[in-house]
Amino acid sequence: MSPDKTSKDGPDKPSQKKKDRAAEVANTFEWLITAFILAFVFRTFVMEAFRIPTGSMADTLKGAHFRLRCRRCGYGYDHGFVPRQYGCPEDTIPSQLAVPPDTRCPSCGHHDNSKERMPVANGDRILVLKCIYQFIEPERWDVIVFKNPPEPSINYIKRLVGLPGEKVQILDGDIYINGQISRKPAKIQNEQWMVVYDNDYQPVRPREPSFNGHAWRQPFENVGGSQWVTEDETSPTVFRLDQPEGRTGRSNSLVYNTEIGNDFRATYAYDEIDGHGNMPYCSDLMLRFSCLATSPQTSIGIALSKYETTYKAEVRLSSGTLVVTKQEEGGETVELDSVPIENAGINKQTRMKFANVDHRLMFEYGDTKWTHDLGRGPGEVGRIMRDVAPRVEIFGSGKLTLSHIAMFRDIHYTEQQYGNSGAYGTATKDAFVLGEDEFFVLGDNSPNSEDCRWWHRSGIANKGLDDYRTGTVPRDYLVGKALFVYWPSGFKPFEKSPIGIIPNIGRMRFIYGGSNAN
Repeated sequence: MSPDKTSKDGPDKPSQKKKDRAAEVANTFEWLITAFILAFVFRTFVMEAFRIPTGSMADTLKGAHFRLRCRRCGYGYDHGFVPRQYGCPEDTIPSQLAVPPDTRCPSCGHHDNSKERMPVANGDRILVLKCIYQFIEPERWDVIVFKNPPEPSINYIKRLVGLPGEKVQILDGDIYINGQISRKPAKIQNEQWMVVYDNDYQPVRPREPSFNGHAWRQPFENVGGSQWVTEDETSPTVFRLDQPEGRTGRSNSLVYNTEIGNDFRATYAYDEIDGHGNMPYCSDLMLRFSCLATSPQTSIGIALSKYETTYKAEVRLSSGTLVVTKQEEGGETVELDSVPIENAGINKQTRMKFANVDHRLMFEYGDTKWTHDLGRGPGEVGRIMRDVAPRVEIFGSGKLTLSHIAMFRDIHYTEQQYGNSGAYGTATKDAFVLGEDEFFVLGDNSPNSEDCRWWHRSGIANKGLDDYRTGTVPRDYLVGKALFVYWPSGFKPFEKSPIGIIPNIGRMRFIYGGSNAN
């Protein structure tokens, strides 16, 4: 008998294939469900994407805005888009072009009222670490997302400045914790500097009367027979001093004139310009430039005033030293410090920077870095004088060339709702003591931020609990910590594209938090 060569599983093969396919489909659904569950858990408990809806945290984080470039000097800046001004519902971004409102260049002061239509850029999209504050304590200066206590269905994003049990007060733009000024960490401070004047951007049509109501001219002016050349036609962005050898001991001064250039008020190019003149003065300033000395008998210095005290930092190349002094109005000059300068020399470009911020002097000249603590108490830098504008001066002797001259001001937290008028906010006129599990937050765009200062309703508590205290963020409402800007208002490929689908890679960045030690 011949062997049976018929496949034993032949008659059952189709049914077996159906079973295998069913198993594959079931397995696929199982993986999809697992992935969905993991994604849901990840989004709920680990990390979630948020879009910035408003400009209350500008320029750190931007809502919908216009990308602008000054038509006179070329300086780039952003201006917020306010939907209600265009008849749009809140938190909407039009797909069509829109006409930006009147704006002012933060560097040259040009008032732009052009009616040219342009696209509206989307707000920044960020990643937020959720539930992190269930494992670690929040730190001062963190950028946090939380449920708005009066309206818990809405998420807000602000900067954390006050922690449970602390006494918080805002004085002349600074944050005081338990009677001592709170200094911003270095990375946050670098983000908070806002330009007042950048000499590299000069108008191409200076004679037009559109620069704060007048024609433009160089705001740094010679005083007392000074010999600086600031308007050389061949190099208009460079300051030169060529003092004869026999007169190298005589100092030459350039003083910034706020009647010509932008003043030191706490204004934002991002906001409407109508209230600029009503903003308070900001006296925490920084001036920096690149310096080239071509004579050994040369000195170069920067002077910054705050209230009635002037601080001067002078580099004396002949002796290779930095000398820092202070002088109160009508008083004698007092030397604060004298230190050697590393690698001091001539015929080389050297970066120089001097800042007075958060009651601390900071100076850099090449590799030399120097700081001086002026004291943390509110009166240790002199009596607060909100109506006294600061003064900025460049002085020197010998043979010098300065380039890349730029001046900046610090963030300034306003105390009254309309700059220098209106009601005082929480923790402004008087100190505000936080209770257990209460936090205090502010927006980086201080004049245009609905934050703890201006809340007039108590927070709606969870069921069965008393309402949360007005002007505080309860621990229960903390959502998470802002971590990364993963989609910073991309570019639109077409005029009517609803969103910017081309990524702005250069603006992707981490969002820096703070430290409880500051």
